[in-house]
Amino acid sequence: MDVKLIIFKKDGSRKSFPLPSNVSVIGRRHDCDLCIPLMPVSRRHCQISLNKDTLKVRDLDSRNGTYLNGKQINNETTIGAGDYLTIGPLTFLLQIDGQPKEVVPPEQAKPAKGPSKQTKPKPKAAAKEDSFVDLEIDESDKSDSFLDMLKDV
Repeated sequence: MDVKLIIFKKDGSRKSFPLPSNVSVIGRRHDCDLCIPLMPVSRRHCQISLNKDTLKVRDLDSRNGTYLNGKQINNETTIGAGDYLTIGPLTFLLQIDGQPKEVVPPEQAKPAKGPSKQTKPKPKAAAKEDSFVDLEIDESDKSDSFLDMLKDV
């Protein structure tokens, strides 16, 4: 199974990150499988596991939580192609074996709103999709190519 996390840049381009193994840890520490050197990302933030044909994500008691399609996950949760995974201020699209073929940023994937309703504003912790602004980079890990890519986000 070919699993990729795709992030979108401000200019509309995208960058994909293949998961390196059946168990991939994502976090701020330099020894994570995918190192995201941003302060809102915990040192060991979450883990993605592939077991046969099932892909699951688990939050590793991160400070800011891990979100799947805008909802915070508390337990190990099955994820699939086309799901959006939010880690700190970044939202990734999950692509499995080339699916979905059409890859769209999270803002464009939101359903069109119907007639206006009175709704409460989202709490700050839940408003994870408005990312790509004010990224506080942990400069202790300047060697990671992911850090170079973040400068364009």
